[in-house]
Amino acid sequence: MQAAIITGKQQIEAHDFPEPRARPGGAVVDIAYCGICGTDVHAFYSGDPYPPGLCGHEWMGHVREIADDVETFRPGDRVSVGILPPCGACVQCRAGHGAWCHLAMISLGGGDPRGSLHGAFARSIATSASRLVLLPDAISDEAAALIEPATVAYHGVRLGRLRLGDFVVVQGAGPIGLFALQWARHAGAREILVVEPSPTRSALARELGATATCTPAEVAERVQDETKGLGADAVVECAGRPETIQSAVDLVRRGGSVTLIGLSDRDATIRPGIWLMKEVTVRCSIAYERSDFAPVVAMIADGRIRADRLHTRTIGLSQLASAMAELGAGNARDVKILVDPRN
Repeated sequence: MQAAIITGKQQIEAHDFPEPRARPGGAVVDIAYCGICGTDVHAFYSGDPYPPGLCGHEWMGHVREIADDVETFRPGDRVSVGILPPCGACVQCRAGHGAWCHLAMISLGGGDPRGSLHGAFARSIATSASRLVLLPDAISDEAAALIEPATVAYHGVRLGRLRLGDFVVVQGAGPIGLFALQWARHAGAREILVVEPSPTRSALARELGATATCTPAEVAERVQDETKGLGADAVVECAGRPETIQSAVDLVRRGGSVTLIGLSDRDATIRPGIWLMKEVTVRCSIAYERSDFAPVVAMIADGRIRADRLHTRTIGLSQLASAMAELGAGNARDVKILVDPRN
């Protein structure tokens, strides 16, 4: 079976892999849709080493096969990708830090002891059954393929501990930022200002609950005006750019909070004196933990979180390289592109 993997700078190729089989404790899932993540695009443009198992990690599909010892799923179940549960035995688990279990970290890096050697830019994939998330009928296949990025944003906003009545700035209206603003709204934010240069994405942010949008050049003056010089209560950084890390601290009030969700692939320059003088709380968020998935699925299913509006285009595997090139070049026409490996 063939799967598309990133092999170098602006190179993505179809490689042959063994047909997936369900190992003990595992399952085989036929992929319906796989989203193109920003980390995929960063790897495509940088040419830095990228684990094949991470290349295509936002997916949903239908269970085709289960191992004899798996009782939680059955063939035909609709599922999305999740994260391996804590093992209970590693040094992190024994210390009471199951969220940082070595198995969970392995799965975030594209590894899975019962999984395929490739990601989900493929017709099917082997996986640990304990990693799968069962989907209700109320969630469409397309929306289900966005559960993974929705959970990334949920985890970050939850860690940020937003409070009722906060003035919140969300930097970036890509998929993570558009989900983050929705989570901020449900957390009780009074005002949500989204910073985004694209008019198309800014309009979508307002549709999804942002009270206002502005460009990066306008945001400093806008925050000062709307908070009467105080600064934002909280900033959620979702752009993943080096310059937005310091600007997030610049925008927040003294004693405010900054949550870093976006992942920059380059070093950032900060001004530590500003951080200290403001006594800001800066939290970093990496992906999610197992318990995050249940509330995300429930709120997408009942319509409180709009995943469907982020899906702008579906392509086949043959169009994957050109789509990554367009996303990396800053093509604002798309928000989330889904890959249908059946076409």
